[in-house]
Amino acid sequence: MSDRVEKFRYSGEKAERLDKFLVTCLPEFSRARLQGLIEAGLVLVSGLPARKSGQMLDVGFEVEVRIPPPVPSGLTGEDIPLDIIFENDDLIVINKPAGMVVHPAAGHASGTLVNAVLGYDPEMEGIGGEERPGLVHRLDKETSGLIVLAKNERAHNWLQDQFRLRKVEKTYLALVDGKPPTPTGRVEAPVGRDPSHRKKMAIVSAGKGREAVSEYKTLEVFKDHTLLEFHPQTGRTHQIRLHCAFLGCPVVGDSVYGKRNFTVDINRHFLHAFRLKILLPNEEQPRTFEADLPDELKIVLGKVKRYE
Repeated sequence: MSDRVEKFRYSGEKAERLDKFLVTCLPEFSRARLQGLIEAGLVLVSGLPARKSGQMLDVGFEVEVRIPPPVPSGLTGEDIPLDIIFENDDLIVINKPAGMVVHPAAGHASGTLVNAVLGYDPEMEGIGGEERPGLVHRLDKETSGLIVLAKNERAHNWLQDQFRLRKVEKTYLALVDGKPPTPTGRVEAPVGRDPSHRKKMAIVSAGKGREAVSEYKTLEVFKDHTLLEFHPQTGRTHQIRLHCAFLGCPVVGDSVYGKRNFTVDINRHFLHAFRLKILLPNEEQPRTFEADLPDELKIVLGKVKRYE
């Protein structure tokens, strides 16, 4: 695949920064990506390599941008069935099963969601980065539910902005041990690495972690358990699981942050990404996608209702 070459002429009334001008000409790329092309010497201004991203353009300046094709990731596409909730030319929404890792990492070189997606659509390779093509957010291995992946650079940048600006409404269902202090509430507890266990996260003091905010409401109360609906306002690693434990009602089946002896017969934690409300590229109104509880969690919930 050859390089893509784009040529533009600056016709503004006032001088303007090169990177700012290119953002308007190539909206499918982020400003950071365009600055990278400039630093790599792939942008010419009036036939000469651009000196810096902040180089000023005057009326009549010619700008040429050479865009190399996506770098092959080295990841292998695999023929793994996908539960596709929605798909268009820009993105794909998938209902991820529990037990599937989102992207390859140490100990999980294959069988991941990314491997499955590349097997389904090889053209997604390299979108948004060679190691995690298409990804704009993630789910824990044992968390089931909705995840969205971008199919082109423009959509990837759009979706990243939607998540970064907190315009995406995410809803999770969690069955917890006990019950929270109040039926509804808001948790503001920073999340950072556990100083004693580097592979775990923890609630940490202000200034030592990243802001983490969750809102919740009670859906159903049982004798020893509660079904909660969570709306994370931030997207920190293990955020909901940590916030549940922080409230004194850990997620049922959570072997890391929950009770040592499970209170119900379950082989995963009871956390499911149930609903996703998001504005898609080129659309004026947000769409809402839903994924019903998987059968194994319906069975657990049914037993809790029956025996409590």
